[in-house]
Amino acid sequence: MIKNMLCGATALALALTPLALSPAAAAPSAPSPAAAAVLTLDDALEQLPVADESRQGYTRSAFKHWNAGLDPADGCNTRAEVLLAEAVEEPAVSAGCKLTGGSWISYYDNQEVNDPAKLDIDHMVPLAESWDSGASAWDAKRREAYANDQTASASLVAVTARTNRSKADQDPAQWMPPLPEAHCRYISEWVATKLRWNLTADQAEADALTAYAEGPCETTVVHFTPAP
Repeated sequence: MIKNMLCGATALALALTPLALSPAAAAPSAPSPAAAAVLTLDDALEQLPVADESRQGYTRSAFKHWNAGLDPADGCNTRAEVLLAEAVEEPAVSAGCKLTGGSWISYYDNQEVNDPAKLDIDHMVPLAESWDSGASAWDAKRREAYANDQTASASLVAVTARTNRSKADQDPAQWMPPLPEAHCRYISEWVATKLRWNLTADQAEADALTAYAEGPCETTVVHFTPAP
């Protein structure tokens, strides 16, 4: 009987003692960052879904920009941070992150620009085009991340205002940079952005991209990392 009482007491003690968990079991591990990919343009296009597009419900205000940028403490918004990152000659920065001087090369038209006010920050895949091809289903936080994406160098680019406004919301079936030597880089960065954000292409766009992949941009590669 005493033996049975001791066994019962031991069982009760075990039941009341918290289990010792290994670090792996104590908390779920953080997800691994997405791996960067380097593909030929042809292989990258194989991964780009083709689907009909719709602009129904689009409004530019659905994409909050420019926000406080990568470093809110620096007082510069995304636009200013992109200008600072892409300058070939660094501008002076005064109170309120006002930029003066500096030098940039707009790769769409190979123009040197010495006044930041004459530059636009182009969304490689325009906001309206991203809406058409998948962003309409995103929440506001993800659309803000897209509109201010500085963690991929292809997403935002400082170019002359005239080329950016000529491009507007057109895809490569409708518009290409005026400088022919820029075409393969542009196609590569367009496809990289679409793959990064899991966006689709319509049939005319896909046909135009394929024509470049099979022609002048046959040896072009695409670098991208899927967005978080």
